[in-house]
Amino acid sequence: MTLHQGDCVHLAADLAISAGPPGGESPSTWTIGKTAQDTVYQVIGVDAPRDRCWVRRWPLARHGSPVFEVSIRQVELHHLPHSQSCPSRS
Repeated sequence: MTLHQGDCVHLAADLAISAGPPGGESPSTWTIGKTAQDTVYQVIGVDAPRDRCWVRRWPLARHGSPVFEVSIRQVELHHLPHSQSCPSRS
């Protein structure tokens, strides 16, 4: 599988990350996804030689979505209807 910036994906496992919400509010733990198939993520960047990629939840939250790093092995490509798809790659 070849990932590209802008691809929409699912993650093979639930993740919890520590992040501060937008606007400088106090940090909290964000739980990403209820199950691997419930949540769609957009690929932000790929480092194939190191087996890493950066993703964020899709669609974006009103004040942005935190970006986090995962192993490429945790990523599963996701195909959305065109009207709901992640923005096209440029």
